Amino acid sequence: MKRKIIIIGGGASGLVAAICGAREGACVTIVEHMDRVGKKILSTGNGRCNMTNLDMRPECYRCGQPAFPMKVLEGFTVEQTLEFFRELGIETRSRGGYIYPASDQASAVLDVLRREVERLGVVVLTGCEVREVSAVDGCRPDGAEKRKAGDCRPGGVGKNGGEGCGPTAPRFVVKTSQGDLTADAVILAAGSKAAPNTGSDGSGYELAKGLGHKVIKPLPALVQLRCQGRHYKQLAGIRTEARLSLYAGGSLLAEDTGELQLTDYGLSGIPTFQISRFAARALDAGQKVTVRVDFLPSWPEHEAFERLRERVSRLGYKTAEEMMVGLLNRKLAAVLLQAAGIDPSQPAGGLRNKQISRLLEQLKSYQALVMSVNPFANAQVCCGGVDTRQVDPATMESRCRPNLYLAGEILDVDGICGGYNLQFAWSSGAVAGRNAARGCGSQE
Repeated sequence: MKRKIIIIGGGASGLVAAICGAREGACVTIVEHMDRVGKKILSTGNGRCNMTNLDMRPECYRCGQPAFPMKVLEGFTVEQTLEFFRELGIETRSRGGYIYPASDQASAVLDVLRREVERLGVVVLTGCEVREVSAVDGCRPDGAEKRKAGDCRPGGVGKNGGEGCGPTAPRFVVKTSQGDLTADAVILAAGSKAAPNTGSDGSGYELAKGLGHKVIKPLPALVQLRCQGRHYKQLAGIRTEARLSLYAGGSLLAEDTGELQLTDYGLSGIPTFQISRFAARALDAGQKVTVRVDFLPSWPEHEAFERLRERVSRLGYKTAEEMMVGLLNRKLAAVLLQAAGIDPSQPAGGLRNKQISRLLEQLKSYQALVMSVNPFANAQVCCGGVDTRQVDPATMESRCRPNLYLAGEILDVDGICGGYNLQFAWSSGAVAGRNAARGCGSQE
């Protein structure tokens, strides 16, 4: 008989899990509490869907078990992902290794996934809340008395030679707002707490806890940083190349270079997102967090002073403010001159070495004191989630509960910007779906 699989969550990982499970011959049901599946896919890549990345390295992922993400990707590689979507009709294009659908439409990716789910006969229950997942620890064959946990084997034979639970005995009961469902296997793909407007409300964490899993505290990641200071209102809207170095407790935790976006409350842009998960963790631990901003990352440290002094000398007939024109955004330059204690109307030629040094410090080592990260509503993903030590990366099966599988953002895995989080969703979903359908790796 076909194995019955219930997938809790109809996001990226849940949809791929459903397709892969159904292709293996399983009877699959997706339970999604939003009014439609895959909403979060539509917002990825600014609506263009950065599907994956050709530059796939371990350091692109953050996880309590650093080797875990890449082991999962071995089970469904980038190349297999591209072929999977090509078979569904998605042609792709590469922008420096960043992979997008040729149409530049995230909706195209969701459309082909939904169509394949429909073609394979997967049942999709939308607007359906999961209230509880109960595991049937023993067997009740034909109404017989429940046996001890672990005393069952597939095929109707018990561990001690007695009658087993048989192929139709359910292993899980899933209580929902639309009635109770039974299954041979459950895949938890309920997402994280990031971007709750797309359906990620954190409910999957409680289901995982109820089934014996440890959840590492989820915090916002790939998110903006809120910093101390009123001057940020003057800087709102400025974009500039910069190198960001994040410090907490006196230690350097992370660095990244790219286009920094300044907001009325602090820092945004891709380099900010890349370091934000470390800020979130440090702030949650009660540490003082600062970001050193280098607004001239192309100027080597050992040359910077002489380059700035030469500029001052060459443009000495201008005011300090005019001397900065062409080097930095005018509004940003005004704030940095003030921070260095330099009168913008002062003749540049009159600047002493001490003043040049103070200005250089602001240009190369501006200090932003981080007060908080933005909330889950602004985050693209979370750091934290189900402890990956309790999940087999080769099958995505729980080490705590046989026939329970986990996939996607519910796990303690977060990638950097660039398609890495979607790739983990595709890979973990595919591995979970296939193995749940086959019953591979189960500890029963």
